Amino acid sequence: MTRAISTLSLALTAVLWAGPALAHFGMVIPSQDVVTDKNKASVAITVSFSHPMEGNGMDMAKPKSFGVVDGGKKTDLTATLKPAKVMDHAAWTAEYAFKRPGVSTFFVVPEPYFEPAEDKFIEHLTKVVVPSFGEEEGWSEPVGLAAEIVPLTRPFGNYVGNVFTGKVLVDGKPAAGVPVEVEFYNKDKAYEAPNEYMTTQVVTTDANGVFNYAVPFGGWWGFAALTDAPETIEKDGAAKKVERGAVLWAKFVEPKRKKK
Repeated sequence: MTRAISTLSLALTAVLWAGPALAHFGMVIPSQDVVTDKNKASVAITVSFSHPMEGNGMDMAKPKSFGVVDGGKKTDLTATLKPAKVMDHAAWTAEYAFKRPGVSTFFVVPEPYFEPAEDKFIEHLTKVVVPSFGEEEGWSEPVGLAAEIVPLTRPFGNYVGNVFTGKVLVDGKPAAGVPVEVEFYNKDKAYEAPNEYMTTQVVTTDANGVFNYAVPFGGWWGFAALTDAPETIEKDGAAKKVERGAVLWAKFVEPKRKKK
């Protein structure tokens, strides 16, 4: 009995000293951040759920909906999704052919994911914006999701070091005092955080729902504004809270140097 109690005590201590919880991110990542070549106008859009900086994936059920808004027109693309693997876990992918100049906002509404460690469901409403053939009008238009980040900085064509600004909307209204987690998609595990506090950056929205973040190095960066959904979901006879995240992905690049 004494040994059992000692083992339990050690386990509880390990949980208490486990450090900051890993941040979850819905992910919608295109194979091209911009489309400029008509011969390369077919783009793979990959949808997944993960801890992007650590490179740890989670299995993702088929989304409730996946679509694109282009020129004010919303198109349902859910039927085009096919099973895929991201970070060795179940994910989804779809091919999308760009046929004309435009700014396309891809979005996903997932099935809520239950996280035992937090005893709640997680639902990340996720977007990415892809421009094509020189067009850049419409990138600041909301999709109309229950929670979303509306970019105030153009979410493409950005250099490393640029300050990214976004506005968090919940039910179409600016959301003040909302924490926004920021993570780099460490796809090739090229970077290592100096300590666990550096894995996820955090900023907070101001009274107008606006936040800012200066991107330190190149690649895909995710911004996840975390709110609580008004509804709960029943599990094992108990009502569980739902974390509703508004997530936006944007790529930041280094300028090319001219060859001498």
